Amino acid sequence: MQKTEYINRTMKKTIATLLFALPLMVSAENYKSQVWSPDNGDGTFTNPVINADYSDPDVCVGASGEDFYLTASSFNCIPGLPILHSKDLVNWEIINYAIKALPPYDRYATPQHGNGVWAPSIRYNEYNHTYYIYWGDPDLGVFVVTAKDPAGEWTEPKCVIPGKGMIDTTPLWDEDGKCYLVNGWANSRCQFNSVLTVREMSADGMKQIGDPVIVFDGNGTNDRTAEGPKFYKRDGWYWIMCPAGGVPIGHQLAMRSKSPYGPYESKTVLAQGTTDINGPHQGGWIHLKSGEDWFLHFQDKEAYGRVVWLEPVKWVDNWPTMGEKVGKVKAYGKTEKYSGQPVLTYKKPNVGKEYPVCNPVESDEFNTSVLGKQWQWHANYDQTFGMPTPYGYYRVFCHRQSQDYKNLWEAGNLLLQKTPADNFTATAKLTMTAKDEGQYGGIICMGMDYSSIVLRRVGDEFQLQQITCKQADKGKPETVKVLATLKPTAADKIDYQPSLHCDLYMQLKVEYIGGKTKSGDNKHEAKVTFAYSKDGKKFTPCGDAFTMRQGKWIGAKIGICAAEPAGKKVRGWVDVDWFRVTK
Repeated sequence: MQKTEYINRTMKKTIATLLFALPLMVSAENYKSQVWSPDNGDGTFTNPVINADYSDPDVCVGASGEDFYLTASSFNCIPGLPILHSKDLVNWEIINYAIKALPPYDRYATPQHGNGVWAPSIRYNEYNHTYYIYWGDPDLGVFVVTAKDPAGEWTEPKCVIPGKGMIDTTPLWDEDGKCYLVNGWANSRCQFNSVLTVREMSADGMKQIGDPVIVFDGNGTNDRTAEGPKFYKRDGWYWIMCPAGGVPIGHQLAMRSKSPYGPYESKTVLAQGTTDINGPHQGGWIHLKSGEDWFLHFQDKEAYGRVVWLEPVKWVDNWPTMGEKVGKVKAYGKTEKYSGQPVLTYKKPNVGKEYPVCNPVESDEFNTSVLGKQWQWHANYDQTFGMPTPYGYYRVFCHRQSQDYKNLWEAGNLLLQKTPADNFTATAKLTMTAKDEGQYGGIICMGMDYSSIVLRRVGDEFQLQQITCKQADKGKPETVKVLATLKPTAADKIDYQPSLHCDLYMQLKVEYIGGKTKSGDNKHEAKVTFAYSKDGKKFTPCGDAFTMRQGKWIGAKIGICAAEPAGKKVRGWVDVDWFRVTK
């Protein structure tokens, strides 16, 4: 290790040790992203308001009437059920997670890609002053967690309706105190879908007391794949708002009835229209104190995941028209009287005042004892995944590969975050510590296809390698390409379990390349390229370009990987000094 590098690292450890003694809650207030910020600073915003994979978003107004809370599907990623906060529906920050571990713990101790938390709903129950989040685990049943403060502690998950196939659950507390629950159904688990059901729950929402009733059936129509319902009441009408027509190309329905059990009449209220915004649907409706109405929904951007859009809502003939009304919007060739289409730039919601720009945090200096809220693992957290330190870095331990190892689809210890924009650069400064042959760590772009650059110990040296896997979800093997051979920057002098260390800066760059499908629709493809540096100033491009691909029901993610061959070895690790997202 060079002398200047040693001095810099020692100084950072000293500073970090002092910071460690300060309060552990680190505020992300007023963080402005270098790569995507929707607030234009002139009273307008540009969609998407969150250019990251917050799939199946739902939103509620807080107890004060001036705070907004958003959650989204987290599937098998832990911590789960992210809680985002906003004062104006445009500027958002990650403030918490409602789940520390998924039950049953043993099932989710290893990656269960695509399982877990599907399409949650978040609601404030004014009768008992409690926040609720419901979700359906398609294999286990309907679960709920509660809290008095969304930023505080949430209860342990409780299964309130056991069974297979129930997904996309939303409660409604009526004026008489009764509670109803609407949900969709997963064909993959119960062999039917495209229907929505309503049932009565106990007043506290913790027990089913009525049988389900089918209130909508989209089978055999353009409203097939009706799912993701959200339940509301307005001026004596019960409203169910849900997506239909499929994730990539579908539309948003609104349906109304004078009874929670129907019958419901429905209208298409948001569709792609003449825009490039495919499948605008599934989200949450918000009513402001000012009288305005807004709708947050997702757009499926393939490898980038499902990003969050904000649409104005106007009521026409007691139907909500979402987005902008430009003539008569068409869906499936049919003119829809009440449908709007997505807005790109629009005036911000009237919440009574202006709030500072604030975006979800991406970069991390790892200077506190709490892992940043942008990070998730691919399974329930285990201490051997990694731990913070008081020295200004986070330690990720090597995943011990199984005897029949194929690829990293089996690894729970991947420290990952969502892609934050269409175009960005992620750079990490890290030290690989190898106690044995074959141990490696580095930076990765992870999905059903993945690629990484890593430092792997080979003898008494390190190889810089590119590890790539196509169809990881199908058990396909990795390919390894040697890019360079590097000498250790330090070596332990003692004989007991000696280590070799190698310091390196690693970088991945994501570039949107777009494209068109055979039918002329937009493709959301991205190219990933890699580079490395010994001094953090001059970066050398390396490896082959890689086409980014989504995970199972989630977008591709970026972050840190570390692994080692199966066997009884002293575990290696990678210390991540910092991880920075820039243009």
